[in-house]
Amino acid sequence: MPRKRSIKLRCPICKKLVQSADADFPFCSDRCRLIDLGKWASGAYVISSPVDDAEQAIRQDIPDEDDSQ
Repeated sequence: MPRKRSIKLRCPICKKLVQSADADFPFCSDRCRLIDLGKWASGAYVISSPVDDAEQAIRQDIPDEDDSQ
């Protein structure tokens, strides 16, 4: 019978080793899970640069018909 693989990662908050079979995975405890949730709620996690719309970028690359006259 094949053995079930267990993934070992580090808790993103305290860096302790955590196995995928643990109840609080990917965190080591409920405390670390709540700390992470608090960071999300307070806005500590942000995307560093704004994401541009692809259509807007294409429109900027194509010259307007009015510009050619």
